[in-house]
Amino acid sequence: MTDAVLTTSTAFRPGTSDAEIEAAAAKAARHRRHKVLFWRWAILLAILGGWELGSRTGVIDEFFFSSPSAIWSRLVEWTVEGTSEGSLWLHLYVTMEEALLGFALGSIAGIVVGIALGRNQMLADIFSIYIKVFNSIPRVVLAPIFIMIFGLGIGSKVALAFIMVFFVVFANAFQGVREADRNLMANAQILGARGWQLTRAVVIPSAMSWIFASLHVSFGFAIIGAIVGEFVGSRHGIGLLINIAKGTFDSAGMYAAIVVIMIVALAAEYLMTWVEGRLATWRPAPLQDQY
Repeated sequence: MTDAVLTTSTAFRPGTSDAEIEAAAAKAARHRRHKVLFWRWAILLAILGGWELGSRTGVIDEFFFSSPSAIWSRLVEWTVEGTSEGSLWLHLYVTMEEALLGFALGSIAGIVVGIALGRNQMLADIFSIYIKVFNSIPRVVLAPIFIMIFGLGIGSKVALAFIMVFFVVFANAFQGVREADRNLMANAQILGARGWQLTRAVVIPSAMSWIFASLHVSFGFAIIGAIVGEFVGSRHGIGLLINIAKGTFDSAGMYAAIVVIMIVALAAEYLMTWVEGRLATWRPAPLQDQY
């Protein structure tokens, strides 16, 4: 029997075969997926429908909140005709390039530093005060400093995205290393594992759940860093489009830019979940809650 049997609460008659139980479990799982999808779409349509109705009847001030139809029209216009500052795809490409570079560099640095300090108590004691000091600085206020240092180009946005990502990943990697199973580590040492071999074979796999949890969150922070940097000063990017829309009181344009970012962030989240599933095949799948 598979784990699917555990997700059903159906009482079976004595003598029910494994095949029948598996079929009932699969049917219950399909029913649950369809029910979840139905309610997701129903809630979304209710929100959008209420928003559209409220804006058309004047209950919602369209000047501030726009309407779903106006936002959709703006998205179509940007996709087909481009924006006043150039192609939508160029702006999206610039923002994603900044966010991905900051995310990749910040993640690698956070993982490496987190594992290094987590495995070396002396280094952790020395550098902990500096990490606390830098972590106490609101990252957003660093945007003007990076603009002054790196200019209006991609460097300042990557630097801000890097800072936004680094501390999130570092904290989880560090804690994941500290939470590694001591009994498992002791058994590996009895078998002769030492130094890097112990770190690679035991500590890093133990910390993977912590690290992946931080990566899911930190990509959103990377996008925030890139867009905030574009707010302060840029030539291209989704943040620039939002800034221009704000200056012209174009609420539909602001919400349209936000929708673009939401779609990209959701796509990245699903991609990261898929990668996590591929890299952590050893980890048992969590049981789904039953409601």
